[in-house]
Amino acid sequence: MFILGLNGSPRKKGNTRFLLSSFLKEAEDSGAVTDIINVAEKNIAPCSGCGACDKNGLCIIDDDMTREIYSLLAQADIIIAATPIYFYSATAQFKALIDRTQALWNRQYKLRIKHPGAGSRQGFLLALGATKGKNLFQGIELTAKYFFDAVGADFMGCLTYRHIEAPGDMAKHSTVLNDVKKEAKRLLTPLINRKKILFICRENACRSQIAAAFTEYFAGDKIEAISGGSKPADDINPVMVEVMREKGIDVEFRKPKSIPEAVSGGRPNLLITMGCEDECSLIPGVPVQEWNLPDPANRSDDFMRNVRDEIEKRVIELTGS
Repeated sequence: MFILGLNGSPRKKGNTRFLLSSFLKEAEDSGAVTDIINVAEKNIAPCSGCGACDKNGLCIIDDDMTREIYSLLAQADIIIAATPIYFYSATAQFKALIDRTQALWNRQYKLRIKHPGAGSRQGFLLALGATKGKNLFQGIELTAKYFFDAVGADFMGCLTYRHIEAPGDMAKHSTVLNDVKKEAKRLLTPLINRKKILFICRENACRSQIAAAFTEYFAGDKIEAISGGSKPADDINPVMVEVMREKGIDVEFRKPKSIPEAVSGGRPNLLITMGCEDECSLIPGVPVQEWNLPDPANRSDDFMRNVRDEIEKRVIELTGS
Protein backbone atom coordinates (compact mmCIF):
# COMPACT_ATOMS: atom_id res chain seq x y z
CA MET A 1 0.00 0.00 0.00
CA PHE A 2 1.29 3.43 -0.97
CA ILE A 3 0.52 6.56 1.05
CA LEU A 4 1.39 9.98 -0.36
CA GLY A 5 1.87 12.92 1.98
CA LEU A 6 1.54 16.47 0.66
CA ASN A 7 3.33 18.99 2.86
CA GLY A 8 1.88 22.40 2.05
CA SER A 9 4.06 24.39 4.44
CA PRO A 10 6.90 26.53 3.05
CA ARG A 11 8.88 25.73 6.22
CA LYS A 12 11.04 22.63 5.84
CA LYS A 13 11.04 21.63 9.52
CA GLY A 14 7.93 23.34 10.81
CA ASN A 15 4.92 22.15 12.77
CA THR A 16 3.12 20.93 9.65
CA ARG A 17 6.05 18.72 8.66
CA PHE A 18 6.16 17.27 12.18
CA LEU A 19 2.46 16.45 12.07
CA LEU A 20 2.63 14.86 8.63
CA SER A 21 5.80 12.90 9.39
CA SER A 22 4.25 11.55 12.58
CA PHE A 23 1.24 10.32 10.63
CA LEU A 24 3.36 8.68 7.94
CA LYS A 25 5.59 7.05 10.58
CA GLU A 26 2.51 5.29 11.95
CA ALA A 27 1.65 4.16 8.42
CA GLU A 28 5.17 2.83 7.83
CA ASP A 29 5.07 0.93 11.12
CA SER A 30 1.93 -0.77 9.81
CA GLY A 31 3.72 -1.84 6.63
CA ALA A 32 2.80 0.92 4.18
CA VAL A 33 5.20 2.54 1.72
CA THR A 34 5.15 6.33 2.05
CA ASP A 35 6.47 9.39 0.24
CA ILE A 36 6.30 13.12 0.96
CA ILE A 37 6.04 15.93 -1.56
CA ASN A 38 7.28 19.18 -0.06
CA VAL A 39 5.08 21.33 -2.25
CA ALA A 40 6.97 24.60 -1.77
CA GLU A 41 10.14 22.98 -3.16
CA LYS A 42 8.43 21.97 -6.41
CA ASN A 43 8.01 23.97 -9.59
CA ILE A 44 4.21 24.17 -9.76
CA ALA A 45 2.80 26.97 -11.88
CA PRO A 46 -0.65 28.30 -11.02
CA CYS A 47 -3.58 27.28 -13.22
CA SER A 48 -3.78 29.71 -16.13
CA GLY A 49 -7.46 29.07 -16.78
CA CYS A 50 -6.70 28.31 -20.42
CA GLY A 51 -9.39 25.63 -20.70
CA ALA A 52 -7.19 23.11 -22.52
CA CYS A 53 -7.93 20.38 -19.98
CA ASP A 54 -11.66 20.80 -20.66
CA LYS A 55 -11.09 19.04 -23.97
CA ASN A 56 -8.71 16.17 -23.16
CA GLY A 57 -8.22 16.19 -19.40
CA LEU A 58 -4.52 17.02 -19.73
CA CYS A 59 -2.72 20.11 -18.49
CA ILE A 60 -0.48 21.81 -21.06
CA ILE A 61 1.85 23.40 -18.48
CA ASP A 62 5.25 21.68 -18.41
CA ASP A 63 6.40 21.61 -14.79
CA ASP A 64 6.71 19.25 -11.82
CA MET A 65 2.95 18.81 -11.68
CA THR A 66 2.82 17.23 -15.13
CA ARG A 67 6.20 15.49 -14.95
CA GLU A 68 5.80 13.96 -11.49
CA ILE A 69 2.88 14.83 -9.25
CA TYR A 70 -0.09 13.68 -11.34
CA SER A 71 1.53 10.24 -11.47
CA LEU A 72 2.16 10.09 -7.71
CA LEU A 73 -1.42 11.17 -7.01
CA ALA A 74 -2.63 8.36 -9.31
CA GLN A 75 -0.48 5.75 -7.53
CA ALA A 76 -1.56 6.55 -3.98
CA ASP A 77 -4.00 4.41 -2.02
CA ILE A 78 -4.24 7.14 0.62
CA ILE A 79 -3.43 10.84 0.17
CA ILE A 80 -2.64 12.91 3.26
CA ALA A 81 -2.93 16.68 2.71
CA ALA A 82 -1.15 18.75 5.37
CA THR A 83 -1.11 22.53 5.56
CA PRO A 84 -0.92 25.47 7.93
CA ILE A 85 -3.81 27.89 7.65
CA TYR A 86 -3.15 31.06 5.67
CA PHE A 87 -6.18 33.39 5.60
CA TYR A 88 -8.55 30.50 6.42
CA SER A 89 -7.25 28.33 3.59
CA ALA A 90 -4.19 26.45 2.33
CA THR A 91 -0.83 28.06 1.59
CA ALA A 92 -0.40 29.61 -1.84
CA GLN A 93 1.99 26.86 -2.89
CA PHE A 94 -0.44 24.12 -1.92
CA LYS A 95 -3.38 25.95 -3.45
CA ALA A 96 -1.53 26.01 -6.79
CA LEU A 97 -1.27 22.21 -6.67
CA ILE A 98 -4.95 21.91 -5.76
CA ASP A 99 -6.03 24.21 -8.58
CA ARG A 100 -4.07 22.16 -11.10
CA THR A 101 -6.15 19.09 -10.27
CA GLN A 102 -8.88 20.74 -12.33
CA ALA A 103 -7.51 18.53 -15.12
CA LEU A 104 -8.37 15.46 -13.05
CA TRP A 105 -11.82 16.85 -12.24
CA ASN A 106 -12.43 17.27 -15.96
CA ARG A 107 -11.37 13.69 -16.62
CA GLN A 108 -14.02 12.45 -14.20
CA TYR A 109 -16.90 14.78 -14.78
CA LYS A 110 -16.53 15.90 -18.40
CA LEU A 111 -14.75 12.98 -20.04
CA ARG A 112 -16.45 10.38 -17.79
CA ILE A 113 -13.34 8.38 -16.99
CA LYS A 114 -12.48 7.55 -13.40
CA HIS A 115 -9.49 6.34 -11.45
CA PRO A 116 -9.91 2.56 -11.16
CA GLY A 117 -9.55 2.80 -7.39
CA ALA A 118 -12.32 5.36 -6.91
CA GLY A 119 -14.39 3.98 -4.06
CA SER A 120 -11.47 2.47 -2.15
CA ARG A 121 -8.95 5.34 -2.24
CA GLN A 122 -8.90 7.68 0.74
CA GLY A 123 -8.02 11.28 1.48
CA PHE A 124 -7.29 12.78 4.90
CA LEU A 125 -6.56 16.34 6.01
CA LEU A 126 -4.05 17.57 8.59
CA ALA A 127 -4.26 21.29 9.34
CA LEU A 128 -3.06 23.69 12.00
CA GLY A 129 -3.42 27.39 12.69
CA ALA A 130 -2.08 30.07 15.00
CA THR A 131 -5.40 31.46 16.21
CA LYS A 132 -8.31 29.96 18.13
CA GLY A 133 -11.10 31.14 15.86
CA LYS A 134 -14.27 29.07 15.76
CA ASN A 135 -14.29 28.95 11.94
CA LEU A 136 -10.52 28.59 11.53
CA PHE A 137 -10.72 25.33 9.57
CA GLN A 138 -14.01 25.79 7.78
CA GLY A 139 -12.44 26.99 4.52
CA ILE A 140 -9.71 24.36 4.28
CA GLU A 141 -12.13 21.51 5.05
CA LEU A 142 -14.31 22.53 2.10
CA THR A 143 -11.27 22.91 -0.14
CA ALA A 144 -9.97 19.49 0.95
CA LYS A 145 -13.28 17.78 0.21
CA TYR A 146 -13.34 19.08 -3.35
CA PHE A 147 -9.62 18.39 -3.86
CA PHE A 148 -9.99 14.76 -2.83
CA ASP A 149 -13.06 14.40 -5.00
CA ALA A 150 -11.08 15.73 -7.99
CA VAL A 151 -8.31 13.15 -7.50
CA GLY A 152 -10.77 10.28 -7.05
CA ALA A 153 -10.47 9.73 -3.30
CA ASP A 154 -13.07 9.74 -0.54
CA PHE A 155 -12.65 12.42 2.14
CA MET A 156 -12.20 10.43 5.35
CA GLY A 157 -11.90 13.23 7.88
CA CYS A 158 -9.28 15.46 9.44
CA LEU A 159 -7.11 16.30 12.41
CA THR A 160 -6.96 20.03 13.11
CA TYR A 161 -5.06 21.97 15.78
CA ARG A 162 -5.52 25.55 16.98
CA HIS A 163 -3.01 27.91 18.60
CA ILE A 164 0.02 26.30 16.93
CA GLU A 165 2.47 29.07 16.07
CA ALA A 166 5.94 28.86 17.62
CA PRO A 167 8.54 26.32 16.46
CA GLY A 168 8.01 23.03 18.29
CA ASP A 169 4.40 23.77 19.34
CA MET A 170 3.08 20.69 17.50
CA ALA A 171 5.65 18.38 19.08
CA LYS A 172 4.67 19.66 22.53
CA HIS A 173 0.95 19.08 21.98
CA SER A 174 -0.39 16.72 24.64
CA THR A 175 -2.59 14.54 22.41
CA VAL A 176 -1.10 14.72 18.92
CA LEU A 177 0.76 11.39 18.87
CA ASN A 178 -2.26 9.49 20.22
CA ASP A 179 -4.52 11.34 17.76
CA VAL A 180 -2.29 10.38 14.84
CA LYS A 181 -2.01 6.76 15.97
CA LYS A 182 -5.78 6.42 16.26
CA GLU A 183 -6.58 7.98 12.88
CA ALA A 184 -3.81 6.14 11.04
CA LYS A 185 -5.11 2.84 12.40
CA ARG A 186 -8.67 3.72 11.37
CA LEU A 187 -7.62 4.56 7.81
CA LEU A 188 -5.16 1.73 7.26
CA THR A 189 -6.95 -1.22 8.86
CA PRO A 190 -9.46 -1.81 6.02
CA LEU A 191 -6.69 -1.63 3.40
CA ILE A 192 -3.55 -3.07 4.96
CA ASN A 193 -4.93 -6.60 5.24
CA ARG A 194 -6.14 -6.86 1.64
CA LYS A 195 -4.93 -9.79 -0.43
CA LYS A 196 -2.03 -8.64 -2.64
CA ILE A 197 -1.87 -9.81 -6.27
CA LEU A 198 1.11 -9.06 -8.50
CA PHE A 199 0.56 -9.03 -12.26
CA ILE A 200 3.70 -9.20 -14.35
CA CYS A 201 4.54 -9.08 -18.05
CA ARG A 202 7.65 -8.05 -19.93
CA GLU A 203 7.32 -4.25 -20.24
CA ASN A 204 4.57 -3.48 -17.70
CA ALA A 205 3.11 -1.25 -20.41
CA CYS A 206 -0.04 -3.13 -21.48
CA ARG A 207 -1.25 -6.46 -20.14
CA SER A 208 -0.19 -6.27 -16.50
CA GLN A 209 -1.35 -2.64 -16.28
CA ILE A 210 -4.78 -3.59 -17.67
CA ALA A 211 -5.11 -6.49 -15.22
CA ALA A 212 -4.11 -4.37 -12.22
CA ALA A 213 -6.52 -1.60 -13.22
CA PHE A 214 -9.47 -3.97 -13.67
CA THR A 215 -8.69 -5.69 -10.36
CA GLU A 216 -8.59 -2.32 -8.60
CA TYR A 217 -11.82 -1.32 -10.32
CA PHE A 218 -13.76 -4.47 -9.43
CA ALA A 219 -12.25 -5.36 -6.05
CA GLY A 220 -10.07 -2.53 -4.76
CA ASP A 221 -11.60 -2.82 -1.30
CA LYS A 222 -10.53 -6.48 -1.04
CA ILE A 223 -7.43 -6.79 -3.23
CA GLU A 224 -4.31 -4.66 -3.58
CA ALA A 225 -3.39 -5.01 -7.25
CA ILE A 226 0.21 -4.26 -8.20
CA SER A 227 2.07 -4.76 -11.46
CA GLY A 228 5.62 -4.88 -12.77
CA GLY A 229 7.74 -5.90 -15.72
CA SER A 230 10.90 -7.92 -16.30
CA LYS A 231 12.11 -5.20 -18.69
CA PRO A 232 9.91 -2.18 -17.97
CA ALA A 233 9.29 0.28 -20.78
CA ASP A 234 9.79 4.02 -20.41
CA ASP A 235 6.05 4.71 -20.74
CA ILE A 236 2.77 2.85 -20.82
CA ASN A 237 1.26 2.04 -24.21
CA PRO A 238 -0.94 4.95 -25.42
CA VAL A 239 -3.29 2.59 -27.27
CA MET A 240 -3.84 0.73 -24.00
CA VAL A 241 -4.75 4.04 -22.35
CA GLU A 242 -7.34 4.71 -25.05
CA VAL A 243 -9.00 1.29 -24.98
CA MET A 244 -9.24 1.43 -21.17
CA ARG A 245 -10.79 4.86 -21.54
CA GLU A 246 -13.53 3.19 -23.60
CA LYS A 247 -14.34 1.24 -20.43
CA GLY A 248 -14.49 4.45 -18.39
CA ILE A 249 -11.23 3.61 -16.59
CA ASP A 250 -8.44 6.19 -16.36
CA VAL A 251 -4.87 4.82 -16.52
CA GLU A 252 -3.30 7.90 -18.13
CA PHE A 253 -0.80 8.66 -15.36
CA ARG A 254 0.50 5.16 -14.63
CA LYS A 255 4.21 4.43 -14.98
CA PRO A 256 5.91 1.09 -15.78
CA LYS A 257 7.82 -0.46 -12.87
CA SER A 258 10.32 -3.25 -12.46
CA ILE A 259 9.29 -6.32 -10.50
CA PRO A 260 11.49 -5.35 -7.49
CA GLU A 261 9.86 -1.89 -7.48
CA ALA A 262 6.41 -3.45 -7.61
CA VAL A 263 7.02 -5.69 -4.58
CA SER A 264 8.81 -3.04 -2.48
CA GLY A 265 5.61 -2.62 -0.46
CA GLY A 266 5.41 -6.25 0.58
CA ARG A 267 5.28 -9.84 -0.55
CA PRO A 268 2.30 -10.74 -2.79
CA ASN A 269 -0.12 -13.56 -2.03
CA LEU A 270 -0.46 -14.48 -5.69
CA LEU A 271 1.61 -13.88 -8.81
CA ILE A 272 0.00 -13.84 -12.25
CA THR A 273 2.29 -13.86 -15.28
CA MET A 274 1.19 -12.84 -18.74
CA GLY A 275 2.98 -14.46 -21.63
CA CYS A 276 6.48 -13.44 -20.57
CA GLU A 277 7.63 -17.05 -20.06
CA ASP A 278 11.10 -17.35 -18.48
CA GLU A 279 11.65 -13.57 -18.50
CA CYS A 280 9.27 -13.10 -15.55
CA SER A 281 11.09 -13.67 -12.28
CA LEU A 282 9.22 -15.80 -9.79
CA ILE A 283 9.10 -15.18 -6.06
CA PRO A 284 9.91 -18.29 -4.01
CA GLY A 285 6.91 -19.62 -2.12
CA VAL A 286 4.34 -17.42 -3.91
CA PRO A 287 1.67 -19.32 -5.92
CA VAL A 288 1.76 -18.61 -9.65
CA GLN A 289 -0.90 -18.51 -12.33
CA GLU A 290 0.01 -18.17 -16.00
CA TRP A 291 -2.37 -16.14 -18.15
CA ASN A 292 -0.97 -16.95 -21.57
CA LEU A 293 -2.01 -13.77 -23.33
CA PRO A 294 -0.49 -12.40 -26.54
CA ASP A 295 1.45 -9.16 -26.37
CA PRO A 296 -0.73 -6.43 -27.96
CA ALA A 297 2.16 -3.97 -28.41
CA ASN A 298 2.47 -2.74 -32.01
CA ARG A 299 -0.72 -4.52 -32.98
CA SER A 300 -4.04 -3.02 -34.10
CA ASP A 301 -6.45 -1.21 -31.83
CA ASP A 302 -8.92 -4.09 -32.20
CA PHE A 303 -6.25 -6.56 -31.13
CA MET A 304 -5.66 -4.45 -28.00
CA ARG A 305 -9.41 -4.40 -27.34
CA ASN A 306 -9.58 -8.19 -27.61
CA VAL A 307 -6.75 -8.59 -25.09
CA ARG A 308 -8.41 -6.02 -22.82
CA ASP A 309 -11.73 -7.87 -22.91
CA GLU A 310 -10.08 -11.23 -22.22
CA ILE A 311 -8.24 -9.76 -19.22
CA GLU A 312 -11.45 -8.20 -17.92
CA LYS A 313 -13.19 -11.58 -18.16
CA ARG A 314 -10.39 -13.30 -16.25
CA VAL A 315 -10.27 -10.58 -13.56
CA ILE A 316 -14.01 -10.91 -13.01
CA GLU A 317 -13.57 -14.66 -12.55
CA LEU A 318 -10.56 -14.12 -10.26
CA THR A 319 -12.28 -11.59 -8.01
CA GLY A 320 -15.76 -13.10 -8.06
CA SER A 321 -17.18 -9.77 -9.25
